[in-house]
Amino acid sequence: MKKILFMPLLRMSSGHHQVADSMIESLKEGKLRCECEKIELLSYSFGFIETMITGMYLKSIKYCPSLYSWLYRRVSFNKRVESRNYFIYELLFLRSIKKVLKEINPDFIICTHALPSYLLNKLKKNSLQSVPVMNVYTDFFVNQLWGISHIDIHFAPSQEVKQYLLEQGVKNHQIHVTGIPVHPHFSSKDTHPIECNKINIIISGGSLGTGNIKKLLKKLNPLGQVHYTVLCGENSKLFQFIQSLKCPFITPLPYISCKKEMNSLYQNASGIITKPGGVTISETLRKRLPIFIYSALPGQEEINLHHLKDNELVFLLKNQRHQDLENQILEHLNSQSNMNHQRKQVIRYLNTIESDNISHTLVKILSNSFV
Repeated sequence: MKKILFMPLLRMSSGHHQVADSMIESLKEGKLRCECEKIELLSYSFGFIETMITGMYLKSIKYCPSLYSWLYRRVSFNKRVESRNYFIYELLFLRSIKKVLKEINPDFIICTHALPSYLLNKLKKNSLQSVPVMNVYTDFFVNQLWGISHIDIHFAPSQEVKQYLLEQGVKNHQIHVTGIPVHPHFSSKDTHPIECNKINIIISGGSLGTGNIKKLLKKLNPLGQVHYTVLCGENSKLFQFIQSLKCPFITPLPYISCKKEMNSLYQNASGIITKPGGVTISETLRKRLPIFIYSALPGQEEINLHHLKDNELVFLLKNQRHQDLENQILEHLNSQSNMNHQRKQVIRYLNTIESDNISHTLVKILSNSFV
């Protein structure tokens, strides 16, 4: 039985964990005999300090978004320098990751976050470990912390990222344009035509229920032509706030762990209002739903939004006083030209992805690695 080690970061239900879990499910679907283990390096190394760091991150994006955005671009999104070293990360985590490798003794490692990728790339560069490593990028760009030069396989979200990796010296055969991996339940191409008298819009703030949803709801001014289903994630205060509104056109839902239930929501939706988080956007693109963006968290979501707008995959809701948001949504959905253009762009993007379901690609790669 071969061992596959997945390495996200932070314990909160982020895209890094969702992608890792989706790939584990894809492996089960592919019927590859293997043992999968997921280790979060920060809590493994420092225990309760991980909770403190998660709290600091959430507070910084809420209370100091401009500062966090500047820091993120400064540290993680400058021009890439391959020789750049992050000595503080090496000091804090190299010993821990060596310990993980010794304890687990994996046959293959899949990184869904840049930090373990950087550390493993460093070890491989110095010939301190030889286990094959795969990078699975969970945003529509590559921040400069990711290890690249000695990573064996790359799952890229787009052709643009593939071109970037080629420019960094990665060989063509090492790159697979898979899109950001999603759970197998979301790979269905089934769509439903929009009925003018039955418009159902999902509002998503990710697993944490973030993204100025309260502000958004106040500007919607729902009049009954649209029904909104708000995914509150783990944000119980948001759930209670929406219940207190007692609006018949807005339904709050708590965190949904069942992928079949989530897929059913997608199947019956006319569109989605969301943040430009990699996983939610990737799921929605595969369901071919119109995507409306209202806000973006500072840092990676701002950069994601830039790429999504460039490829005309999303519609940006404008914060205008003279026009409420519901009218903008209705105008877009009722415009045949807008809908056709956005659908064309989504299909063009999806046609660049190697497979609608990554299980075949993943099983093939791992099978070859285990020979």
